[in-house]
Amino acid sequence: MSKPDSTREVAPRYIAPSRRLTYEDYCRLPSDQRYELMEGAIRVVPSPSVSHQEISKRIGTALISWIEGQRLGKVYHAPLDVVLDQHNVVQPDLLYVSRQRRGIITDPNIQGAPDLVVEIISPATADWDRGKKRALYARFGTRELWLVDPADRSIEVATLEDAKFRTTQVYHPGDTLASRLLPGFSLDVAGLFDRG
Repeated sequence: MSKPDSTREVAPRYIAPSRRLTYEDYCRLPSDQRYELMEGAIRVVPSPSVSHQEISKRIGTALISWIEGQRLGKVYHAPLDVVLDQHNVVQPDLLYVSRQRRGIITDPNIQGAPDLVVEIISPATADWDRGKKRALYARFGTRELWLVDPADRSIEVATLEDAKFRTTQVYHPGDTLASRLLPGFSLDVAGLFDRG
């Protein structure tokens, strides 16, 4: 029998609409679930596991300390709607919006592509995050994407080049993550995946 904590995260559901839904339709959905809207189709987003939350908290703390400490912009964590257009609304695990682009930050949501998106993948979301969401973030101009894989204990950093993400580095425990988007920022990868 699966552990209850991991069962929820590996059980995404998709709702096939009879028509292409918009952000207005999305806002009318019941608030007892998390959703994403991809090309007008609703995806029910499973609740994250405890280990997922720990990793998110550690990365978020490091990013907030560096980015907001230097007044480079703002860091936010899920759940927060990122409205890419009327048919595409996502909730990245973590995101960064630079000070120069702060106009996309509104009280209810983010109106446009963040500069940086961090997605913490699970076995059930890996193909989705590495495929459709990666392509979507690139299409709308996110400058850098981090795909954090707890099972592999790795972080793939991809940079936007010619409207596509190119993987610049894959980091593992023992490595120190660096970001082209955030010169001077560094992150000990081993510390992210420690269970302590």
